[in-house]
Parts: sequence; structure tokens; C-alpha cells
Amino acid sequence: MDSYPPVEAHGLIGDLQTAALVATDGTLDWFCAPRFDSPSLFGGLLDRHKGGYFRVSPEGVEYVSKQLYLPGTPILITRFLSADGVGELIDFMPVAGERPTDRHRLVRMLRVVRGVMRFRLECEPRFNYGRDPHELDMYLEGQVFRSHAYSFRISSVQYPESRIAERPVQRTEEGGLRVIFAMREGEQSGVVMETGAAPDRPRLYSPGEVSDMLVQTRDFWKQWMGRSRYTGRWREMVERSAMTLKLMTYAPTGAVIAAPTAGLPEQIGGRRNWDYRYTWIRDASFSVHALLSLGFTDEASQYRRWVDDRIRDAEESGVPLQIMYRVDGSPELDEEVLHHLEGYRGSAPVRVGNGAARQLQLDIYGEALDALQYADSHGLMSSHQEWRNTVRMVDWLCEHWDQPEEGIWEARSERQNYTFGRLMSWVALDRAVRLADERGRPGDTSRWANTRNQIYEQIMDRGFHPGRRAFVQHYGTDVLDAALLAMPAVGFVAPTDPVWQSTLAAIEAELVSDSLVYRYDPAASPDGLPGRENTFTMCTFWYVRALAQSGRLDEATLVFDKMLTYSSPLGLYSEEIAPTGEQTGNFPQAFSHLSLISAAVTLDQLLDARR
Repeated sequence: MDSYPPVEAHGLIGDLQTAALVATDGTLDWFCAPRFDSPSLFGGLLDRHKGGYFRVSPEGVEYVSKQLYLPGTPILITRFLSADGVGELIDFMPVAGERPTDRHRLVRMLRVVRGVMRFRLECEPRFNYGRDPHELDMYLEGQVFRSHAYSFRISSVQYPESRIAERPVQRTEEGGLRVIFAMREGEQSGVVMETGAAPDRPRLYSPGEVSDMLVQTRDFWKQWMGRSRYTGRWREMVERSAMTLKLMTYAPTGAVIAAPTAGLPEQIGGRRNWDYRYTWIRDASFSVHALLSLGFTDEASQYRRWVDDRIRDAEESGVPLQIMYRVDGSPELDEEVLHHLEGYRGSAPVRVGNGAARQLQLDIYGEALDALQYADSHGLMSSHQEWRNTVRMVDWLCEHWDQPEEGIWEARSERQNYTFGRLMSWVALDRAVRLADERGRPGDTSRWANTRNQIYEQIMDRGFHPGRRAFVQHYGTDVLDAALLAMPAVGFVAPTDPVWQSTLAAIEAELVSDSLVYRYDPAASPDGLPGRENTFTMCTFWYVRALAQSGRLDEATLVFDKMLTYSSPLGLYSEEIAPTGEQTGNFPQAFSHLSLISAAVTLDQLLDARR
């Protein structure tokens, strides 16, 4: 299993419709097309032998590698350093546009900046998660890989300087290709990979064409990042997080996926291996707060339209919202196990699709309404039809809030009366009343307010455990839950309230480990799955915000700065952090980067106010 690189030893590139991961050794080991949630063409991250990969790396020499992004962009530079030479591999994807397309381009440019270096290029695709056979056609200009359902081409870039291949391009036994070649200082090489509707036969690209694609990609991202209004203390990390969220946005619909990967384990060797290539209502709602706080209003406006479309689509289902959808808005996410893949470092089963899609999670209504109210406060008002759809959703919640559910952590066990679900139901009704009153919109605000007040009293009566002197995970238990760190942030309790201060103290004593925060204790609150939990990155950033709002600014700043040391060298975060400090779970994770932005913005505001 040593052949698997650490999760955090990857860079993310993308074109706003799909994305790829490139490891520090130059191996592209995750790429799905034509969309984020499509089957993989390269899935070596989940099986080094059967998943497929596209590698460009030094050959026959000891080297070290470093990765960085071209500043202000997601253009990835992988540097190979040896005693004899230094090479640079530049990977990027030109932006695909806002219309769905099968055509996606991935450019791999190689140059030697010092000395001499030999390289090996290997392309071993495995279509449909390694389940579909393919054919390889070879031409002078490049190669074409075809399965019965999909195809892609690799075209060469014709640089004027010569490069001498030690042997010609070889066809491998598995239907891939391999070539070894040497390059000297100043020489360049490169290939353009194209999927879908490009011409069947590859063609030679000129250096000028590739240079134009690089400049256009660079300029797009610099112009987009130029819209950020953030000038706070952690600008580099905040802007990298914003760019990562943009990379995980499906441009045709504005849907933000939870992560571009599937099946990466929360615990090495464990069974908590989920597919996150979909759009959760919760994640998308949190993105409104994060992106609007930085000045990105277009993305927030797209989200509002996307949520309204989902409410309208669900009118006949009896439930206003499903907890997650595919990037095009479709609700079908049937879960299956890919038994032929061994999983990352042997962590089977590998799952695609997500069976939690049909769960009842009441908190999503609070997150959706909170996002709509926050967008409204920034001038993004709902249309008449959007408001009517919102009213129907709020009226449904008035009827259905008081029932057991699966909760924010998507337990696959018995439903419970989760305190966080009740909390966010309170938020939904509170924000709906505010929107109606502030904008003079019609709605049964008297009923909404009465229901909101009932929820408040129920949480105080049943959600607070007198023996623990803390709010607990669900009624009838004494188990703590880090999701409740959001209570002061949403305005349910004052951060100085004794019931909150004692809750925070209990969470610190039981769920915080050297500043890192566990979601809950699965041993004390079985969730239907074996295995233990690692610390949850989002919860740690929520802890930072809770400390700051409680007036403990110096502690909050220290915890935040500690947390930054756990990022990857490129500033990326997965879902969880193991006791060893390595990142686990799907990578990179929207939750983690959304909460980083929110924590940084809150800290900046409170530190400025104190000063």
C-alpha cells in the first residue's frame, strides 16, 4: 500500500464542469468526465492496479518533487529536482464554459529549466471505474482511446526544439501507452488530452495554441479572484479556499459539489467511504455565506435559482427538498459498491452514488432559509415565484419539524430527535418571518412565529441535559455533538449565556484534542457503521468561530493558526484529520474550505473591533 500517495499530496485542477487530481510524482490518478459525477477515466486513487492513471515523471534518477500553484490561479506546477537537472510539469484545464459539454481539455506541459532529465510518460486509462474495455488507435500526431460509451484523444505539442525518444511510443499489454525520452535545459514538450466531441483523430498543437490556452486560463482566474473584497489577515488561505470552491462549482447550474472524489476513506482500512461528487443543500447554502462575505454575488445568485428549481421540481414528491442532488439537479443517486476495486490503501468498499440522498435531514431547511435571508440582506431579493415556493417549503416544515430524522451526520441507524435538526428548523422559521416582515411578503407569519417559539421551548426543555450542563446530540441521550457549536452563530443563544458557556466547556473537555475537534463519539452514539472517527475539519473551524464569539479571541486565533498547519502544501483540506496529522476522507472538501472562510472573516471582524 506504500504505492498510494497521501491524500494531501495532490493538486486540484478543473474547468468548472469536472476536475482532476495530480500527485506530487506527476501522476494524474483521478479524473471523471464529462462531469464531476460521471464515471472515472483515471481512478488510480482507488486502485493503483485497476483504476488507471496518466503519469509524467522522471525516469532512472533520484529526485524530490514540489508542487505550487501559479499565483492567483489553479494552474498547477509540479517541480522535479535532481542533482543532474530540474524539470517542471504544468497541468491545467481551460475553462469549459457555462453550457454542458462532453469536450474537456487537459494540458500537460513539460520543460527542463536546468541540466538534463529523462522522463517516462505512461497513459493507462480505465473507463467507467475500470469496468469497460477500450481500444487504442495510434497515429503520428497522438493516440485515441475508445470505449463503447466514451473516448478521448492525446495530441502532441510540436515544439521546434528536438527531443530524442530513447525508444518509440509503446503499446502496453493493458491497452495503454508508454514512452521514455530525454530533455535538456530550455527544451519543452507537452500533450493535450481532449475528451468527447473533439475530432476523432488527434492533431499536432502548436506552441502558440498551448500558450494561448495557458494565458486565457490564467487571466480568467485572476479576473475572477480580482472580484474578492477580502483584505484580512489570512488572505492567501482565504483566496485559495475560495478558488477551490469555485473549482468545485458546476458552471451550467451553479451547483457546488461536496468534493470531486468518491470512496476516499474517513479511516484507513475502514468502511466509511462515501461518494461526495454531488450537491448537498447544506454545503451549497453555506457557500452563500462564505462567497458573499468575500464579494462573490454572482455565485450566490446562482445558488438561489438552483434551490428554487429544486423546490419546484419536488412539488409532487411530498417533500420540498432532497438533501442532495446530482450537479444537473436530478435526484437519482442510487448507491452501488465497486467490488472489483481494492479502495484507497485497501479501504473497501468503494461506493459510488449515495444512499443517504433519501434520508430525512431537517436541518437543510434552516441552512437554505438562512442563506436566502443572508442573500436578501445583500440585495439579492427573491422573485415573486421564488417567494411562493419558499412559502410552501416553510408551511411544510411547520407540519413536519417534530419527528425523528437521520441528522446532519447522515447516520445509517435508527432515526432520532436530533437537537441540531430542531435548531436549524428554528432558524428556518425565524428567517422566514424576517424575510416576510422586512420585505412585506405574504405568508402565515403568525403560524411561523408560533411554531418557531414551540421549537425554541422544546430545545430548551429536551435538548439541554441538566446533568451534563450541555446541549446534547439528541433527546434522551447525554452524548455531545460538535454540530451544536453553531448555536451562537445562528443566533439561538447568546455566546455569553451560561447554558452556552457550559456547553462549550463540555465540548472542549470531551471532543477537542489539541485544538482539533471530533464530531461526536460513535461508541457512545452508534451510527450504524463500524470504525472510529477522526477529527472533523469543519468542526474545528466552527470551534474557532465559537471561541471568537465568546470573547476568547487569542485562543481562537491560536487554534486557527494551528489549523492552517494541517493544510496540504497547496492550502487544501480533506474532510478529516487523523491523529498522525494526515488528511483523510474525500479531497478537497467544500465543508472544510467554507468553514475556513467563515472563521477567518469572523476572526478578522472581531479582532478589528477589539483593536
